[in-house]
Amino acid sequence: MGDISKDINSKFPNNKVKAFINIKYTANWITSKENEFFRPYGISPQQYNILRILRGAKKAIKVQTIKDRMVERAPNATRLMDKLCEKKLIERIRCEHDRRVVYISIAEEGLILLNEIDDTLQFKFIENLTEEEAITLSSLLDKIRQ
Repeated sequence: MGDISKDINSKFPNNKVKAFINIKYTANWITSKENEFFRPYGISPQQYNILRILRGAKKAIKVQTIKDRMVERAPNATRLMDKLCEKKLIERIRCEHDRRVVYISIAEEGLILLNEIDDTLQFKFIENLTEEEAITLSSLLDKIRQ
């Protein structure tokens, strides 16, 4: 990996198309690396994101709040939370005043798993960037979403 033209054996009509394809290709490559990393922990990157959101909230929050804060919007967020609940990593709490509202909190087992992951979480490929390059890359990606 290193040059998108060589990696996918393709030529591009212009640099903007090349950049677009490179972003999509790299996003898929990163997703593959993430899935590989989280597999031994029995969770997906999206479930990890949910656990991190709950840890950061420091209290039970609504399902919709979790969905709004997710990095990768998952239409199956409720199913992801069902699986985390089955694994006893999160807990559901029904609102006393409105039974339709469900709050979610992270369980002790979820905190333990996050601490274990935090101790090993490394995506070495990001180390290829200097701090300045990381800032530039983030700024450029932000600019694309404007």
